[in-house]
Amino acid sequence: MESNIPEIYGCYVFNDKIMRNKLPKDVYKALRKTIQNETHLQLDIANSVAVAMKEWAIENGATHYTHWFQPMTNVTAEKHDSFVCPTGDGQVIMDFSGKELVKGEPDASSFPSGGLRATFEARGYTAWDPTSPAFIKDKTLYIPTAFCSYSGEALDKKTPLLRSMETLNRAAVKLLHVLGNKDVKHISITIGAEQEYFLVDKDVYQNRKDLKYTGRTLFGAPAPKGQEMEDHYFGNLKPRIAAYMHDLDMELWKLGIPSKTKHNEAAPAQHELAPVFETANVAVDHNQLTMEIMKKLADKHNMVCLLHEKPFEGINGSGKHDNWSLTTDTGENLFDPGKTPAENTQFLVFLVAVIKAVDDYADLLRISVASAGNDHRLGGHEAPPAIVSIYLGDDLYRILRSIQKDREINQQDEVEMDIAKVLPHFLQDTTDRNRTSPFAFTGNKFEFRMLGSSASVADPNVYLNTAMAETLNQFRERLENVPEEEMETEIRKLIQETMANHRRVIFNGNGYTDEWVEEAAKRGLFNLVSTPDALEQFISEKNKKLLLEHKIFTEQELYSRYEIMLENYMKTINLEANTMIEMIQKDFLPAVVAYTKELAETASLKKSVVPDVTLVSEESLIKKLSEAQTNLYNGIEKLKADNLAAKQIANHLEAAKYYQSVVLKDMEDIRIFADEAEALMPEAKLPYPTYGELLFSI
Repeated sequence: MESNIPEIYGCYVFNDKIMRNKLPKDVYKALRKTIQNETHLQLDIANSVAVAMKEWAIENGATHYTHWFQPMTNVTAEKHDSFVCPTGDGQVIMDFSGKELVKGEPDASSFPSGGLRATFEARGYTAWDPTSPAFIKDKTLYIPTAFCSYSGEALDKKTPLLRSMETLNRAAVKLLHVLGNKDVKHISITIGAEQEYFLVDKDVYQNRKDLKYTGRTLFGAPAPKGQEMEDHYFGNLKPRIAAYMHDLDMELWKLGIPSKTKHNEAAPAQHELAPVFETANVAVDHNQLTMEIMKKLADKHNMVCLLHEKPFEGINGSGKHDNWSLTTDTGENLFDPGKTPAENTQFLVFLVAVIKAVDDYADLLRISVASAGNDHRLGGHEAPPAIVSIYLGDDLYRILRSIQKDREINQQDEVEMDIAKVLPHFLQDTTDRNRTSPFAFTGNKFEFRMLGSSASVADPNVYLNTAMAETLNQFRERLENVPEEEMETEIRKLIQETMANHRRVIFNGNGYTDEWVEEAAKRGLFNLVSTPDALEQFISEKNKKLLLEHKIFTEQELYSRYEIMLENYMKTINLEANTMIEMIQKDFLPAVVAYTKELAETASLKKSVVPDVTLVSEESLIKKLSEAQTNLYNGIEKLKADNLAAKQIANHLEAAKYYQSVVLKDMEDIRIFADEAEALMPEAKLPYPTYGELLFSI
């Protein structure tokens, strides 16, 4: 079966091919029209689709169905119902109605709601998203859905994403018509989500409480070898890793997930998977599935897949790169430079629209990737800084600057031009890559590189889509009444003004340097280093206006998300603090005490046998370990008090800032003492596996 990839690809997906074969022609056409126009499905059509979907699912071994949704937890949720329906005579039939397909009713009270729902207000609804195909997994038919409360508020990540996609679609189509591209009726937002992850041996993992409870190591001395030899990146795949990756590809392909590229990443035990581009909401669904399957398959291979943004100190953390582009229903990529003046005009307008959108809403983009885990990664030497900037490459930047300064563009081999129009032709990939840039143009798309490994791809695309829609609407309002003969001149002025006002966000240099941090401050760019700093901007008047006017959120939904993000941050730090306290008190300190006692007894025995012996090594170790004991004990007592104090702060923003500035600082101080003590002890005396075992055991 595995040898025929085209045959197994999508075999567990209720895709277009299956629908054509299973549905009556009129039903198939009605469903396709619903999907293309993103309209509601009529009940009679839904009933026919449900019957066909049930028959197909049962043929493939399914016994249950579930409405699969994405609550505000960064993971997915599902409640399974069987197809079994008693007939009253002791028999059953397998039944599934259109009503059951289109709408489900899970309990909404136990999911994060940010105050939208009280505990006793339990009713919630799921609604089928027909643009994302149903699939079979673990003998269950999965139906991708949106999730809302009884009173209609969105409680999930999919609903705002779908809203933002339609908002950007309308704005882009209207502007394209103004630019003369009137054949376009619809644009698609496409995403390719590259996924980084770590694999560690399960037997080793089981002995690390911090990894099990929090996803990251809260302390641990560096291994003698890290990534300094640069020998892991793109290196040969070890047999266990290769077997895992092979099985992962097969499982993803069966679910129609277009896994394309796999390789070792820079850090030991780190790897990456990259898919082919898909429509945004499907790509988001597929990325959630990918993360879930990565974890399940790792377990079968006696490994554990770590998706935390920074599971190990001193080596690279894991990110997720959101490759974002816009494509028309006529087959054009709006970020493809093209080879004709008209296409170049269109390309440049959309290019500067991105520059303006990112500059205007850089804080929102930073918020979209904010988490306690990602705070440890951003600004490190493997990830972009917390400052949002755009990389264009020298060629594109030179062209835009020339237009801004109203001068001719110097002819170069890499760029073809039409001097009469002064809007040049480009060859694709005229830019190098910049791994330090948070938001980089990479030929015919933009790569947003700030996402953390465990993040949902939905959030950054909600804000990116909406910011882009706002900018395109502003451009359209400026250009829609301009006479055709004056359009080229007005577009040139638009590009000039946009560059003059927003080129501060363009940076083609090394984003890792202190000089860039200083330069960004001079330019007035945000440097929101921590999640609490970033979240404070979420409810600024500018950002509220954007999200409310475009109906991405109601005001209640917006504030609920603000509260949920703050709560998630506080709960994460609190959980990490509690885990550290337990590990130090119950495991590490007793181990240090025992080893110190053993050293003292050895020294005493030595002294009794050889009274004049000098005990330099023993006395030095005992002194250092005794100091470590004192520092760890005092540190843990302070952490306990500060962690308790944080819980007493009623204002969530103030509490989050306290966790960040006080509790997290306590933990960082304790880690220094623990790592120093660990480095003095034999591995056999430690109560947990070392970094060497974790990173090099496979």
